[in-house]
Amino acid sequence: MTQTCEAPKNGGLYSVARAAAAILFHTVMPTRIIGAGKLDLEPPFIVISNHNSMMDPFVLACKIKRYPVVFLGKKELVRSRFGRWLFDRLHMISVDRGHSDMEAMRACMRTLKAGGILGVFPEGTRHHEGVMEHIESGVSLIALRSGVPVIPVYIDGRVALFHSTKAWVGDPIPTGDLRAEGINSETSARMNERIRETFRAMVAEHGK
Repeated sequence: MTQTCEAPKNGGLYSVARAAAAILFHTVMPTRIIGAGKLDLEPPFIVISNHNSMMDPFVLACKIKRYPVVFLGKKELVRSRFGRWLFDRLHMISVDRGHSDMEAMRACMRTLKAGGILGVFPEGTRHHEGVMEHIESGVSLIALRSGVPVIPVYIDGRVALFHSTKAWVGDPIPTGDLRAEGINSETSARMNERIRETFRAMVAEHGK
């Protein structure tokens, strides 16, 4: 099945889910994002974050109010008919983790070329061995090929009931110098390391 998600508009189930999440984040799941103004820029751009809980996409979506975010998510979420219906309306691109999923990569590029916002969790799934020590292949390739701003967000801890969580938005991660050298496996690997170093610095500054 071809994924056709490009640059969606506000409205529908996505907006309802985002509004409901915003209520939760102001009440029983208190969540604060420092530097959220850095996300208030014109698309296209990529926002990347570490991954601690299923609520992480909603944390990012709630602070990017002007436009919907198209998130990458594991294909296991859309195996059922209901899952396909739900996540299609939440503007998710399904990806086969751990494999070279060219259709997902093409869908990501279509989203950015159409002027959309792409949300990516480079770790691919939740890890406990350190922030961004595991980065799925393809993330840096999308960043380099698209040439759009890459905005990092560090979420300190798991968003949960009756637990206060903070997140920090960093400055865009530079890509221009690597793009100038050519887009290949070497520059993609260096981009991966640049992402790791960015999050290591954010953890050192803001982590518990």
